[in-house]
Amino acid sequence: MNVAEFAAAQWTRATGAGVDPHEYRRVTDGLAHVTDWGPSFVRAAHGHLQRARDAASPLSAGAHLLMAARWFHLATLAPYEEARRAAEEADRALGEALTVLEPGARRLSGEGFTGWLRGPADAPGTVIVVPGLDSAKEEFLDLVSALLARGLAVFAMDGPGQGALAATTTFVPDYERVVSRVVDALGAQRVGLVGLSLGGYFAARSAALEPRAAAVATVSGPFRLDWEQLPPPVRDIMARRAGGADAARAFVREVDLAALAPRIAAPLLVVDGGQDVIPGVTNGERLARLAPHGTYLRVPHGDHLLGNARADWLPRLADHIAHALAG
Repeated sequence: MNVAEFAAAQWTRATGAGVDPHEYRRVTDGLAHVTDWGPSFVRAAHGHLQRARDAASPLSAGAHLLMAARWFHLATLAPYEEARRAAEEADRALGEALTVLEPGARRLSGEGFTGWLRGPADAPGTVIVVPGLDSAKEEFLDLVSALLARGLAVFAMDGPGQGALAATTTFVPDYERVVSRVVDALGAQRVGLVGLSLGGYFAARSAALEPRAAAVATVSGPFRLDWEQLPPPVRDIMARRAGGADAARAFVREVDLAALAPRIAAPLLVVDGGQDVIPGVTNGERLARLAPHGTYLRVPHGDHLLGNARADWLPRLADHIAHALAG
C-alpha cells in the first residue's frame, strides 16, 4: 500500500479520533512514503505542544495538549522506529492536559494496566474504556467526553500490548483478569465496559467473566477471528503486539465469543459498520443475539470504528451506558 492509500485508509479513523481534517490533509499530502508517516505526525504533535506553551489561557493550553496527544498516538499507526517514544509522548501530553484542565483526574496503574480516571467522585457509575489492536486511550477522547457529559466517571486505559504499555508488554488472552484488577483499583461494585475494535472482544469477554460488569458496549469488535482470513497488515500488527507470529496465531485462536456470549448478563449494545472491511469484525449480530440482553446496531455506511458516522452511534452508546448504570 502506498502512502496515499494508507492516508486515505486512516482518514476517518484520524478524524474520528478528533484531529482537524484540514490539518490531516496538510500533513499527509506532503508524504512521499509510508516511512514518512511517523516523523510527520510527530512534528504535527510538537506544533501543538508549542501552541500550548504559547497559549494565553490554561483552557487553550489544555486543548492543544489534548490535540498533541492525538497526533503522537496516530504517529504509531504506521511502522516507525520511534513508535515507543511517540506512545510515551502521547501519554505524557494527555497527562499534562488533564493536569491543566481537570486537576481532579487521577492516574491509576497496576499489573497490566495504566490510565486516567476522570469525572465526579460521586458519579452514579464508572465506565472503563478498552482500546484495541493498535489503538490507545488517547484515540477515544471524544467518546470519553460523551460519557463524562452524562455525569459518569470514566477510566480510559491501556492494557497489555496497548498504548503506553505496548513496548514492554504483549497481548494476553485472559484480558478479563486485567479488567478485574482495574475494577479492584477503582473500588467499584459495578462498572460499564466500552470496547473498541479488538477491545470490543476484550470488553465482551470481560463482561461474561467479571460479575461487576453492569453495562457493556462494543464498537467494531470481533466475534471470532481466523488467522488465515486476516489481511497481512493486520497480521503484522498482531505479531508485533502479541510477541511474534506464533504467539499472534495462538492469541487469534482464543478470539471466539460463541461460548461466552450467553454468559453476558449485563445490557449489551453491539455496534457494527456496514462498510467495515476487516474480516471477523462485521459479525456482531451473533454476539447481540446470543447475549441475554443484547441489542444490535448496524450503521450501513459506517466503516471500521465508524469514525465516518459518529452521530449514528456515539450518542446512543453513551445513553445506553448511562441508562444502564444510572437509570
